[in-house]
Amino acid sequence: MWNTALDRLLSHLVRQGELRVTFPDGTTRRYGGGDPQVAVRLNAPSLPRRLVLTPQMALGESYMDGELTVEGDDLRGFLDLIVRNAAQNGLPAFQRPADWLRRLGRRLAQFNPAPRSRRNVAHHYDLSGELYDLFLDADRQYSCAYFPRPDMTLDAAQEAKKHHIARKLLIKPGMRVLDIGCGWGGMGLTLARDYGAQVVGVTLSTEQHAMANRRAQEAGLADKVRFELMDYRKVQGPFDRIVSVGMFEHVGVPHYREYFRKVRELLTPEGIALIHTIGRTTPPGATSPWITKYIFPGGYCPSLSETMEAVELSGLGSTDIEVWRLHYAETLKEWHRRFVANEDRARALYDERFCRMWRFYLLASEFTFRHAGQVVFQIQLSPAQEAVPLTRDYLYAPTREGRRKMAAE
Repeated sequence: MWNTALDRLLSHLVRQGELRVTFPDGTTRRYGGGDPQVAVRLNAPSLPRRLVLTPQMALGESYMDGELTVEGDDLRGFLDLIVRNAAQNGLPAFQRPADWLRRLGRRLAQFNPAPRSRRNVAHHYDLSGELYDLFLDADRQYSCAYFPRPDMTLDAAQEAKKHHIARKLLIKPGMRVLDIGCGWGGMGLTLARDYGAQVVGVTLSTEQHAMANRRAQEAGLADKVRFELMDYRKVQGPFDRIVSVGMFEHVGVPHYREYFRKVRELLTPEGIALIHTIGRTTPPGATSPWITKYIFPGGYCPSLSETMEAVELSGLGSTDIEVWRLHYAETLKEWHRRFVANEDRARALYDERFCRMWRFYLLASEFTFRHAGQVVFQIQLSPAQEAVPLTRDYLYAPTREGRRKMAAE
């Protein structure tokens, strides 16, 4: 019965490229046709049933546990084929009710009061600091890099991201800047060192908090940058500028209005905020249950429509919205390359199952950006109509001399 149901599912799903599946009873079937060609083996008798009932969860878990093996361990080719076809062909009719129920329950899954937010952050960001050294750039930017040139290194592209954001903030020396979700401190340190800002960064991660303050001390910037272990809802203002990179994904839909009201409360009347977040070009949806369980509990990548509805009720005006499409796919591709090159060290920190989980996470994320409508939004906001120039020309002054001249004006 379940082999038949999985056969129906894969016949509907796979039309571009060929997927060869060996079922637990030893039978092999082919789906789709042409290139690329990928072969997988299902090693557990219960796996066809689980793949039919909970495909996203079962796919990730079965790869982690070795119950699904890919010929040549070509996980990149397999996920490329699966995500591409799923984006093009959608779910078969018999799976749509389960998807609808998952979307219906998303507000409960994303209810993130402060205590739950702290637990969610600790699940991911308080992993061993050595893990992140294995695949991130030297500044530990754990968000989308910016590739204005395709030949850029990851480190150069992450630097370009920080300065592109800084230009959108139009910072002048001495301005007070709040960094919501400051990570390991790279953005705050850049704004203080290169733009003369006085920065307060907040995070819920004890690991990030400790490292960010240590880096500020080592850089001689402790008088300009302060990092606090604090929920953004507890911050007191005002601030001339607010920046948030890769944190809005953890806010949760039930808290969007609260979030933007807080941003408005903290900004001066002429202030500017820049919110950098993963989003979707599709209508509002729900997070993959596998991602929620293993990677980002409480996380969600919003549509622009549901984000801007909350903005419009906050008293903030949108002064610029930029959409980055494949920049994160290229970032994730490089993170995966670096992780695989250092996988022995990751295995020593954790175990084989963790490494398989992390590889699945990085590759599935990359192909979601390539094929399934996931993007990055940079949303510039202000209470004041004239807070930013009338054209976007001011964003393209790439030299340090140009940045300093703009900051002095």
